[in-house]
Formats: sequence, C-alpha cells, structure tokens
Amino acid sequence: MAAAEPKTPAGTAAARRLARSCWSAFWDYETPKVIVVKNRRLGIVYRAVQLLILLYFVWYVFIVQKSYQDSETGPESSVITKVKGITSSEHKVWDVEEYVKPPEGGSVFSIITRIEVTPFQTLGTCAESMRVRNATCDSDEDCVAGQLDMLGNGLRTGRCVPYYHGSSKTCEVSGWCPVEDGASVSQFLGKMAPNFTILIKNSIHYPKFQFSKGNIENRKDGYLKHCTFHEVSDLYCPIFKLGYIVEQAGENFTQLAHAGGVIGVIINWDCDLDLSASKCNPKYSFRRLDPKHVPASSGYNFRFAKYYKVNGSTTRTLIKAYGIRIDVIVHGQAGKFSLIPTIINLATALTSIGVGSFLCDWILLTFMNKNKVYSHKKFDKMVDAPKRGAGPGLGASEPSQQDCALTDARGLAQL
Repeated sequence: MAAAEPKTPAGTAAARRLARSCWSAFWDYETPKVIVVKNRRLGIVYRAVQLLILLYFVWYVFIVQKSYQDSETGPESSVITKVKGITSSEHKVWDVEEYVKPPEGGSVFSIITRIEVTPFQTLGTCAESMRVRNATCDSDEDCVAGQLDMLGNGLRTGRCVPYYHGSSKTCEVSGWCPVEDGASVSQFLGKMAPNFTILIKNSIHYPKFQFSKGNIENRKDGYLKHCTFHEVSDLYCPIFKLGYIVEQAGENFTQLAHAGGVIGVIINWDCDLDLSASKCNPKYSFRRLDPKHVPASSGYNFRFAKYYKVNGSTTRTLIKAYGIRIDVIVHGQAGKFSLIPTIINLATALTSIGVGSFLCDWILLTFMNKNKVYSHKKFDKMVDAPKRGAGPGLGASEPSQQDCALTDARGLAQL
C-alpha cells in the first residue's frame, strides 16, 4: 500500500496564495471607478471650482507671478555719486568740498544744510552746559571735583561759576572751552541747496543669467552735461536735483533742511530676460527713511571739528551739522524661462483641479439626501467567504465569483 502524501500546512498554503496574489498585482493595471451623478447643482459647483482653480493658475501663477521662469533676486550692484553746486550762508560761500560728507561719492552721503558753529575752542576751564544733567549749582559744594559725566563736556573741577549769559551758575569743567551751547552760532546753507545736482551712477549684474546693465545711456555727444532726469524722456540721465528728490519723497524742503533727515533713493531693476535687454529699465522711487513723527529720533545731525594753531596753541572750530542724508538702495529681480519650474507648476495645477472632486464628494457624503446610496456605490465592500465543502483544518480558500458580492446592488438611477 502506497504511503499517503503529506498534507501541506494551512499556513503555508495561505502564504503561497498571498505571494501569487502579490505577484499578480504587480502586473495588473488598476483604474478608479467613475460614477456619474445626475445632479445639476452639484455639477455647477464642480465646474465652478475647476474654473476658479484654472483661472488662479493661468492668471496669477503664470501671468502675474511668471512661475514658468527661473528667477534671481538681489543683483550685484555698484553705486557712484557726485554732487555739484554752490551755496552761501550769512558769512561765507560754500562749495561741494565743504558741504558734502564724506567726499568719496559712495551710496550713502550727507549734504549739509545748516550748521551751529562754536569757534575758537581751546583746552581750558569753563562753565558746563545747562543741558547736562545736574550741571546747575548754587555753590562749590554742589560740584564734585573729578566727576566725569559721559554726556557732559569735560572733567569737573569742583567750582561753581557763572554761566555764559543770564544769572544762572553751572559747575566748571576742564575741556574744550567754551562749550557748544554757550557760544554757538547758527548758519543756514539751504538757500541754494534745492538746485544742487546729484549724479547717481549704478550698474547691476545677475550672475545666474550673465546679464549686466547700467543706468547711463551710452552716448558720446556730452549728453550728461546738459540733461536732468525725466521719467519718460530722460530715463537714462540719472542726474537729480536735490529739491526734486525731497519733493518726490513728500517732504517740505525748508523744514527738512533745518532739522535734517534721511531720504532713500530706491532703484529697482525688475527684468524679464525672455524679452530684449532694452525692456529691462531702472525704476526710481523716493521716500523718507527716518521716523519724522517720533521727536526723540527724527532729524539728522553730526559733529566734526577743524583744528588749527593760534600763537602756538591748538585751537579748533566745532561744527554741529544738520543735513539731508541720501541712501541709494538697489534691489531687483530677474527671470527667464526654465523647463523645470514650468513642469512643476503645471503638475501642481493639474493636481489642484482634483480639489473639485474632493469638495463634491464631501458634499455628497455629508449633505445630500441619498448620501448613503452614494457611499455604497463609491466604496465597494468585498466579502471574503470560505469555500463551500472545505474540510476542517484546510483554512479559507480563494473566494468564488458568487461569494464576492457588493454589499449594495442598487443602481445609479437612485442617485
């Protein structure tokens, strides 16, 4: 009698079936199930959402933002400035060498419009300024010898002396005398300042696209000697009058010249390099940068001194200068067509159109009267029943066609 063949364990058989099904699934093609819902209101919502998404990508993403381009921000830039003009005060005539600080012609410079001069200062002892905290006194006992105030003008000697004018007294200090507040003379230089001309030479370079351009027209007929900036007719003549810059910034020139301030000249280079280089032009804008509405920090001033010898002793003239500081700021962005961002944004647009289907599915499954019918038709639930006649211990076999049935057999007409 032949020996009986060994039975395959149930777990091994199940593993083999799983392996076969996985291998079969690798070669199978799967496609989503499409259900047509005959509902006009839902259809309008679906098409409206698709239309809005399409308009957003076509108009805003591709036309406004130009997302089909590769872009570069922050161009490499150089700025050279030159100021010309003369003016006068009550006592003298001033030229460029005296009222422009610093004279190197960089992107940040100051034009002095008013000065407070303290002449003939020498090293010695004198009354402290009344603006210094705890400087006023009635007797020597109110002044501490050797005390040094960081906001003062010198080292206190311990004496209480009469002030420069009036009947008040302040503590005596050792330093440059007389102090600034005691003998300063104000001079206004802004009479002719609105007619000062400022040449701003700017060149930019976008290294990613190897693109360079400047803001001066390439002409050999002495064009720059007789032109001034005009946004339409003389865009490539970057010679600005100081009065024009202040006016475009929305400021009153006389007030600004007395208290000082900071004006920004912003040059913007936004270039579409898919077009010709002549379409890449600078755009100028002007605005005040310091907070003029905050009294504690508005205005602009600085101090400097001029030293000389008188009878062998060192003497200086202290100048507190108020002026208009010009900050030239350059920024921009360049873009050029590139296949990679175009493909990425097209794929994003096509994917986003599916939001319409997600929204309508959510409406169907949440708010529609026959949401349960739609749920049964959209999501097929398969019942895996054991094969009839299977002996004990053999485990569940592959389901037959009759055992795999939809839990809901109702037709789409119910939708």
